[in-house]
Amino acid sequence: MNTPLEITIGTLLRQRGMKLVVAESCTGGLISDRITDVPGSSDYYLGGVTAYANEVKRRVLGVSAETLRSYGAVSGETAIEMARGARFALADETPVSSILGISATGIAGPSGGSPDKPVGLVWIGLSAPEGESAWQFVWEFDRSGNKAASAEQAIRLAVDYLRGTLSSIDSNH
Repeated sequence: MNTPLEITIGTLLRQRGMKLVVAESCTGGLISDRITDVPGSSDYYLGGVTAYANEVKRRVLGVSAETLRSYGAVSGETAIEMARGARFALADETPVSSILGISATGIAGPSGGSPDKPVGLVWIGLSAPEGESAWQFVWEFDRSGNKAASAEQAIRLAVDYLRGTLSSIDSNH
C-alpha cells in the first residue's frame, strides 16, 4: 500500500529540516487541509494563505500588480510569486532558507474560463531555497475534482522536490 502524500511530505520535511508554507487560490485551503490532517504536522507546517482575490495576492503575498496585469492571476508567474510570497510572509523566526513554498492558482469551474485559459487550467508554483518553478495542468473534472487534482499535484511536486526527483527547477528567479 502506498503511503499518502501528506504523510510522505511530513517525513521528508523532517528529514531535510525544512518547513512548509502554502499559498492557495483555486484550491481554497484544500492543500493546507490535507497537510494538517496528519497528526504532528505542526512540526513542519508553518501555515497557509488562501488568497482568492487579487488584492489579497498583492497585499498579503506580495504578487506584483504588474504580474497580475501582464499575465493574470492564473499564470506561472503569479504562482511563483504566490509561493515566494508565502515563504517570506510566514517565515516568522524560521529562516527563509529552510522553507519550501507551494502554491496553486487556477480556474476550478464550472465557469470563469476563456479560450486561452479554460476551466480546469491550474498553475502550481514551488519556491525553494535553490530556485523556483511553475507547472501548468488542465484538469477535466467538476469543480471539486479540479480542486482535488490540484491539491494532489501540488503536494506531489513538493514531495518530488524533497526527494530530489523534480524534473526541473529554475534557479533564475
